[in-house]
Amino acid sequence: MLFNSIHYLIFFPVVVCLYFLLPHRWRWVLLLVASYYFYMCWRMEYIFLILISTLVAYLTALGMSRSKKKKTRRRYLVLSLLVNLGLLFGFKYFNFFNDNARTFFDQFNIFYSVPSFRVLLPVGISFYTFQTLSYTIDVYRGETPVQKHLGYFAVYVSFFPQLVAGPIERSGRLLPQFFEKHGFSYSRITSGLKLILWGFFKKILIADRLAVLVNSVYNEPSAYPGVPVLVATFFFTFQIYCDFSGYSDIAIGSARVMGFELMENFRQPYFSRSISEFWKRWHISLSTWFRDYLYVPLGGNRVARPRWYYNLMATFLVSGLWHGANWTFLCWGGLHGLFLVAENVLKPAGQSFARVFRINTGSIVFKGLAMAWTFFLVCMAWVLFRANSMHDVGILMNSLVSNPGQYLDVSAIGLSFRGMGLKSADLIQSFVFIGILLIYDIIDTRYDFWKIVYARPIWIRWAVYYAIIILILFFSPYNKAQNFIYFQF
Repeated sequence: MLFNSIHYLIFFPVVVCLYFLLPHRWRWVLLLVASYYFYMCWRMEYIFLILISTLVAYLTALGMSRSKKKKTRRRYLVLSLLVNLGLLFGFKYFNFFNDNARTFFDQFNIFYSVPSFRVLLPVGISFYTFQTLSYTIDVYRGETPVQKHLGYFAVYVSFFPQLVAGPIERSGRLLPQFFEKHGFSYSRITSGLKLILWGFFKKILIADRLAVLVNSVYNEPSAYPGVPVLVATFFFTFQIYCDFSGYSDIAIGSARVMGFELMENFRQPYFSRSISEFWKRWHISLSTWFRDYLYVPLGGNRVARPRWYYNLMATFLVSGLWHGANWTFLCWGGLHGLFLVAENVLKPAGQSFARVFRINTGSIVFKGLAMAWTFFLVCMAWVLFRANSMHDVGILMNSLVSNPGQYLDVSAIGLSFRGMGLKSADLIQSFVFIGILLIYDIIDTRYDFWKIVYARPIWIRWAVYYAIIILILFFSPYNKAQNFIYFQF
């Protein structure tokens, strides 16, 4: 079930009404049934994967709570890791490693007969797997109490607003909220609905519109010269941000309507002045997950510099692979790891340079240049993320750098945009909606945008709400709901 579908627009109000009508002790049953139904709308049989993941995490955590021996507790933890990561590997990564093994052995004329595993990737498997893993690891560490009520734990794993694309919640934050009695709150409900509305704006008016041009170029890269590739890369930078943060807004808003607070997942990431700052603002639930469960256990930055750089690279390579079973994602993660290593290596030299030449690093000009440079690096890295293969990456990068003069040939630029799927009016609308997004983010960086709107007279408030609704209804580029990008992860 897509958030941006008529199905969800019927499903969600029904669930909310029943939620507030039911006694508190039965609400978990409603949420569990609704969450399983929500997931089974994609593919019914894959609900068994969630059930297996839930039961394994629940039982191994119980086993850990009943034993004081560290060795026994570790065995339960290993069992949970093996089963959950095994399912993730089998459905998401087996074919990738199998195909690469076949290619490797073919180079030496060695017969390799292991068949590929032809099966559809379960929606959201990476997200709910990481959520169950964080629970068992936290129980093992003694950082969260074991949950003995299977029903409440099952709701934690499958809670429908964030089931298929996050935010990846921690048990210590989300589980206790299911035991709290949430009453009907007008202010909380309107706050959640505003967030849902803004999520629809980002997804439908920006992400889905930009996808038309992006898909045209990236699915046939050899057909387009550098200018369309540059524009498509710029558009994808905003497409993926609006698509994923739009999903997060709808998820957080949907949960808030019922009284649950999910963690913030995006914080104006394109206003970052360094790559390290970018990763504190982008997909926060995932970046903090890798920090707490991989980077810190490896030693973090509390080790010698070579080991520190190794920890950074290892974390980002795994993060890249988490996004998809493709060399493009692995290289994308590795490139961001290299960016971070380079930042740390060059930071002392940069500070010395600024002192010698008396450069005010706190000035607006310097901050603007740092922001622009970070945005450029992130944009170029997105080429790896969006390209269908490393071969396509080579074609795209060659188109970008092979003929610098193409960027000055106005007539050639006009011709190159033909057949890219967007009319002139759509192209203009794309830039207008991106501009609206940037204005919103600029305001929201210092103030809460919706609090400012709420403080205005009622006619201004409702004018803003209706304006967004009308724009969504009349300027949607599709008649059919489009998938969210992160559903494939």
